[in-house]
Amino acid sequence: MTEYTQIKLSLEKAEDLAFDLFNIEGKAIALAGELDFNFKIIHKHGQCFVLKVSRPNVNVAYLEFQQKLLQHIEAQHTDIVSPEVILDTHGKTISSVVDEQGYHRKVRLLTWIPGRIWSSVNPHLDGLRTSLGEECGKLTTALLGFEHPMASREFDWDIAQSFWTKKHVHLFEADKREIITYFLNEFESILEGYSQLRKSVVHNDANDNNVIVSESPIHPRVIAAIDYGDAIHTQIINDLAITCAYGIMHQNDPLQAALSIVNGYHNSFPLQEEELKYLYWAVAMRLVISVTKSKLNKIKEPDNDYLLISEKPAWELLEKWRNLSPDFAEYSFRNICGFSAHPKEHKFKEWAKNSNFTLPNLFPSIDTNSVYCLDLSVSSPWIGHQSEFNDLDLFQFKIGQLQKKHPSKIIAGGYLEPRSLYTSSAYDKIGNYGKESRTVHLGIDYWLPANTPVHAFLEGEVVIATNDVGDKEYGGLVVLKHKSNDLVFYTLYGHLSVASATAHKIGDKLKANEHIGVLGHYPENGNWAPHLHFQVLLSLLDYADDFPGVTYNAQKEVWKSICPNPNLLFKSKGLNTTSYQTNNELVAFRKKHLGRSLSLQYKEPIKMVRGDGPYLIDQFGRRYLDTVNNVAHVGHEHPRVVKAGQQQMALLNTNSRYLHENINALAQELLDTLPKELSVLHFVNSGSEANELAIRMVKAVTGERDIIASEVGYHGNTNMCIDISSYKFDGKGGQGAPDHTHIFPLPDAFRGKYRGENTGLLYAREVQKQIDEVHKKGRGVGALIVEPIISCGGQIELPKGFLKQAYQNIRRAGGLCISDEVQVGCGRMGKTFWGFQLHNVIPDIVTVGKPLGNGHPLAAVACTPEVAEKFANGMEYFNTFGGNPVSCAIGTEVLRVVKEEGLQRNALEVGNYLKTELKGLATKFPILGDVRGEGLFLGIELVDATLKPLAAQTDYLANRMKDYGILMSTDGPYHNVLKIKPPLVFTKGNATELLYYLEKILKEDFMKI
Repeated sequence: MTEYTQIKLSLEKAEDLAFDLFNIEGKAIALAGELDFNFKIIHKHGQCFVLKVSRPNVNVAYLEFQQKLLQHIEAQHTDIVSPEVILDTHGKTISSVVDEQGYHRKVRLLTWIPGRIWSSVNPHLDGLRTSLGEECGKLTTALLGFEHPMASREFDWDIAQSFWTKKHVHLFEADKREIITYFLNEFESILEGYSQLRKSVVHNDANDNNVIVSESPIHPRVIAAIDYGDAIHTQIINDLAITCAYGIMHQNDPLQAALSIVNGYHNSFPLQEEELKYLYWAVAMRLVISVTKSKLNKIKEPDNDYLLISEKPAWELLEKWRNLSPDFAEYSFRNICGFSAHPKEHKFKEWAKNSNFTLPNLFPSIDTNSVYCLDLSVSSPWIGHQSEFNDLDLFQFKIGQLQKKHPSKIIAGGYLEPRSLYTSSAYDKIGNYGKESRTVHLGIDYWLPANTPVHAFLEGEVVIATNDVGDKEYGGLVVLKHKSNDLVFYTLYGHLSVASATAHKIGDKLKANEHIGVLGHYPENGNWAPHLHFQVLLSLLDYADDFPGVTYNAQKEVWKSICPNPNLLFKSKGLNTTSYQTNNELVAFRKKHLGRSLSLQYKEPIKMVRGDGPYLIDQFGRRYLDTVNNVAHVGHEHPRVVKAGQQQMALLNTNSRYLHENINALAQELLDTLPKELSVLHFVNSGSEANELAIRMVKAVTGERDIIASEVGYHGNTNMCIDISSYKFDGKGGQGAPDHTHIFPLPDAFRGKYRGENTGLLYAREVQKQIDEVHKKGRGVGALIVEPIISCGGQIELPKGFLKQAYQNIRRAGGLCISDEVQVGCGRMGKTFWGFQLHNVIPDIVTVGKPLGNGHPLAAVACTPEVAEKFANGMEYFNTFGGNPVSCAIGTEVLRVVKEEGLQRNALEVGNYLKTELKGLATKFPILGDVRGEGLFLGIELVDATLKPLAAQTDYLANRMKDYGILMSTDGPYHNVLKIKPPLVFTKGNATELLYYLEKILKEDFMKI
């Protein structure tokens, strides 16, 4: 039996102490603690307290220090929440007892602070971390001026006293020993400066079990820090370092996570620039102390799990921290606190302002300082489709043509430009919010012919000279170091020839105007059209033989300080960085000038500027996996579809009154997918127009106006379509069903009027009831219109046998059957090309919209010859744009791509995989009440144990998935269904990514919303 087990207190003993010493009768619950034995005491009247019982023979002065510190905070009368000291029955702050084993114990009672401990909260987002920093900064402010002899005690957990860990380095295996030794040596080398930093008594232990968070699952905030046992007089920056060390555990990008904490702390307690130099090292040393303590505690008290609780995450963080550049960390901390990220940025700008360099200093064979600014940003129309900017020959040709238009100028640009040109995933990383790609360009590109000489504009020393043959980022690369008085900076020359780089050795001195090299040919220059990538660097960071020319958007503000605008040197007009309207400005304009009913997706809207397969791309180059845009049926901006539209638009676009092959070609492609009974087509511009036309056909054929439709059905936004769309007229702003519209209950076997298997015929009877209602009014039935899977109803699969029987009922009453395939058609079902084919029926009319044009306004109505004949009653149907050559070229290509690229099979295979895995998730998370749909048209309904719809939780999931770069949307009458209807190029890998983040978020604390 260990000493820890011998001195541990029982719950019964804790309850006795609370009553005997403080007259508090209550139930005890054990809490974690390193030195004290802590208990939550729940008073019989509901009030809660913390009982703290010391280990035997504790230093009383140490306990008095803690009590006085708490009383000091209370006396400040601030908004800080901290435990309050409860006096015992004798008016003392500390009680003394002797236990049954003769041990002398000290007992204290504090008020309980309600909430959740940090370690139990999921997720830890930036807002929560900011509030953590803010509360800890407030506490630092409150403790300024507090003094006590015990505040200056020897203490292992004080970062300033951390060198005691040196004697235990030998306990660690080699890889871990290297990390600890590195940080110990580096910290010792900066000790002189560190020792001069501001000092005060600080909390010193805002770990994940000492931080209290509000109960709110949405936008939770840190309420308080508890347990002041580690408070110490030390460097103030140590307190922030400790807060960061525990607040950023379990994060893929700990530095990015730390910035929120630093920002919050600085807002409450302004930090000094000098202090930020040491924050990175102080975080590391706290982690060194933590892992060393854990190693020793394994030996000393193996039964005390609390002492080992942070060991694994501390090591994970320490290893990630070791891989960071200390300088970059400092610059990031400076930037988030409102200082210039690089300390010498302003000095360089002032020096550059007074310089008189021009581009001929860089390119002596080009006698001009005039430039033409080329926009290669994500949203630039000049770069064209992805297939174009990946075609280097075409790219070079376009550069050449542009140069011919502007012969007296150098084509240049790109500083801080977010680009989608970088298609390599070599530098992608998984950050705290999903995948991140390097997109922001840090230099200026000068597009000039191969072999153009490049000279040093200023005397410099070669510090990097390499042929970048590995990842081909730069080709030939040279970096020069420059000195001007006490200013040191570097210039980078990328995409040179191989010979240019190999001609230099590290340490070579180049004079001003001396030859550096020449621009390289493709592909030796890094697989680019010939140009110079020119970049200014104020620091090399930890790079020895390379340097990034592109960075992540989240780090842009830091990098633009490290790499200031190169045009500060040459002052070429027209090379100012491109400015874009912010999202807030775009939203403000919409609110003022666009109809209020035009809604935006997500609580924080996204600006999309480019598409690529299953992805949408924002103005910063972030790629969002799109799970909802079935409009882009064969993928966003599919190259074959784009080309088909471009080519035809360049020739002719007119109406269908002229003969043209395209309308016939589209008709044939479409007819090849349909049953032979549906052999006549009409082309229109949208699904709404298609359904509008279908209803006109019904009236012309049957002479009747009464339409039967599903509850929560949606068929378009025209007047006639709204009149048959329960989703609209039964929703907000609607006025109920018009007289000629008859609604049967949503055929939902999960939560509908009839539930479970074998409900198809029961719902078909509901259709018959509506037929009977029409007949009671002395009128006939015009048609039944229904989607094979009801989309806005929440991706509702029609029960087996329902559609076949419903069609029979309608036809027996003299009506027509319309299958609305706007959402589900064109191969999306996987098993079948059309949704109605799932039910072994043939409708009289089929409408198709969104999928057919892949985002281009194109739709169609297919019908039987009998319907078409009766519709052609003398009143001409003409649609100005319906069936135009451009639309038909696009639609034809869409259908051919579906067939030739096997996208229907892909929908089947990926859809089956996704549906199976989602059903597996539903067994882990009962909130996923139902998973349904076919192919790549799926729905997930969120309900509680009583099947009550959970709209708020569904909305939370959709918005949180967006945070990770995955676009999802909600649907259903109660907005509690996540719908999945991505482009048909959606892969199994895409599905796996979706599942990973969905499961991650399902583990979060959102059920209490």
